[in-house]
Amino acid sequence: MALVVFGLGMVLVVEGLVLALAPSRIEDVLELLRRIPVDIRRMIGLGAVALGVTAIWLARSLGV
Repeated sequence: MALVVFGLGMVLVVEGLVLALAPSRIEDVLELLRRIPVDIRRMIGLGAVALGVTAIWLARSLGV
C-alpha cells in the first residue's frame, strides 16, 4: 500500500512541476490533443497503461 501512495505522490509532483514551470505549454498540448482523433488518443492511453504496468512489473522483479 505504501508503494501505491508513493507512486501517486510522484505523479502529483511531476504534474505539479509541469503546471508550475510551463503553464502556457499546457494549453498548447491540450490543443494538440484536441486535433488527434479519439481512436489514436485511446491507443496512446492504452500504450501508456501497458508501459506503466511493465515498469511496475520490472521494479517489483528487481526488488523495489
